[in-house]
Amino acid sequence: KKKVVDPFTKKEWYDVKAPSMFNIRQIGKTLVTKTIGTRLAADGLKGRVFEVSLADLQNDEITFRKFKLIAEDVQGKNVLTNFHGMDLTRDKLCSMVKKWQSLIEANIDVKTTDGYLLRVFSIGFTKKKPY
Repeated sequence: KKKVVDPFTKKEWYDVKAPSMFNIRQIGKTLVTKTIGTRLAADGLKGRVFEVSLADLQNDEITFRKFKLIAEDVQGKNVLTNFHGMDLTRDKLCSMVKKWQSLIEANIDVKTTDGYLLRVFSIGFTKKKPY
């Protein structure tokens, strides 16, 4: 008979830190399997994407903006993240779309001068048709 082992005994907690552009740096904690042999815990963390509300990052009331932060580096027990994307919550998007007006959406890939590639999506609306 196989011995039952609690899977959480093989895991350890890491603090997730936001980039310095935000007021609140500590955004949460994450679990990862401990380093065993050639499998490093840091490799299991890199590439993870965390989704955080702007209100949580800035002590703000604006809750409909969500930021995606990607884990890029591990220093000790801290996971350092970088900007990975921004989105609006579903309820905000739905509240912007109304009847009797046209929805215009566009996107473009932009390369910045410092080498980052951004895909920018925009959304626009026409005026309500007078009836």
